[in-house]
Amino acid sequence: MIVVLWTDALLWALVAAAAGYFWLVYRQEHLAAPWRRVLQSAAGMAALVILAVYALLGLADSLHIRPAMNERGDGNAPVYSIEVLSVLDLALTPLRMHAETTYSEPLATRAYARETVELGGGRIAREFPRLQFGGAHLASEDDHARDIALRLLLGGGLGGAMWLALALLVVAGLARRAGSNLVAAWRAVWSGRTRVAWRGALGAAMPLLVLGFSAAALSAGYHVLGTDKVGLDVLYLSLKSIRTGLMIGALTTLVMLPFAVMLGIMAGYFKGWVDDVIQYVYTTLNSIPGVLLIAAAVLMMQVYIDTHPDLFPTSAQRADLRLLFLCIILGLTNWTGLARLLRGETLKLRELDFIQAAQAFGVGHHRIITRHVLPNVMHLVIITLVMDFSGLVLAEAVLSYVGVGVDPSMISFGTMINAARLEIAREPMVWWVLVAAFIFMFVLVLAANLFADAVRDAFDPRVRVGSLPAGAAA
Repeated sequence: MIVVLWTDALLWALVAAAAGYFWLVYRQEHLAAPWRRVLQSAAGMAALVILAVYALLGLADSLHIRPAMNERGDGNAPVYSIEVLSVLDLALTPLRMHAETTYSEPLATRAYARETVELGGGRIAREFPRLQFGGAHLASEDDHARDIALRLLLGGGLGGAMWLALALLVVAGLARRAGSNLVAAWRAVWSGRTRVAWRGALGAAMPLLVLGFSAAALSAGYHVLGTDKVGLDVLYLSLKSIRTGLMIGALTTLVMLPFAVMLGIMAGYFKGWVDDVIQYVYTTLNSIPGVLLIAAAVLMMQVYIDTHPDLFPTSAQRADLRLLFLCIILGLTNWTGLARLLRGETLKLRELDFIQAAQAFGVGHHRIITRHVLPNVMHLVIITLVMDFSGLVLAEAVLSYVGVGVDPSMISFGTMINAARLEIAREPMVWWVLVAAFIFMFVLVLAANLFADAVRDAFDPRVRVGSLPAGAAA
């Protein structure tokens, strides 16, 4: 049974809108030119590859179903489980189902805490018991290190072979397009003499493929990043947290964009009392502490959810509504910065000759705004949205840490960090949950920042982008 959550529908609508935008960019040379400059940046292409991997994982986690159960209801109608699973859940079924009883270290074969174990002959002892799934395939624990080394060698070798095949495919395509041989195309790629920075893209793809295949080989027999307090695989939790971070960044952008663009341009174009009212609104919003406003709104929504349980057939739908409401609140409290930037740029644009001429010829305000003002401020919109994405991902982690973020049943970087807060203080210290959440979130935020820098350099008309070397290949 297919389940369409609110956030799923909005995310796929945003993907469709982005696809439509890039189709328009492809057909309009003046729109495609700055994006070509983005593709010329090695750091930007490396970040784009990483973001694409995160996006694919997030989209796979945004296709939900309720699996059918073996029982049949009245009239032999199928009975569906109350558990909502995604395509990513189905792909990661071994990680999801192979839960232990409690903590275990990364790649361990025994639990992290001593338990009372009954030995043969009625004896009882306190020891670290063998894990139910981690390393269960080993006949002897003496083979532990050798088995890990073999799996790393197998996974790393397979990942390296996949990367080599990908690199050869890219080089062959470039050689065919340029009418040269493979050696010349290979040298052009690794010397940076291509119109697209394939060296940066392939450089980022290599560690991703090697690490991905190595993790897949290890996860078939071990918990690669260990398990948490209730025995869930931390690698599975980290991969599931990606969707929440992407939802916060993408849907908040979808909410704030209309307010920021419309009100910012109106304030700068019409001036007078319109400008005064809009400035009063966003100045008032900025004067209220954002965390307090978000906390009050989220708690009000939580009271509504708790008092209307009949509206939510599954816990996933209840958690999804809270995530959607959090995105709406973040969007309503974060549009003011972009609106202020657009107001200032519009104040400058409306005094230029082509705007004054359009007004003198009696062109309507709506047409002037859509045909003349909006295209000339889009570089600010794109730059700001891309740069704000990483800040929104971090905001979710902070809000979930203080208890006013996503639903506690929803997996996110913030809930992982919040759960790890008490684990750090225990003895012995459980460090791997916090480290895993930090690494996955750090890579996402770093890639978003690097890509934002490339977009800013390409779209900002004040930045001069160097020309390509002579004889650059496609």
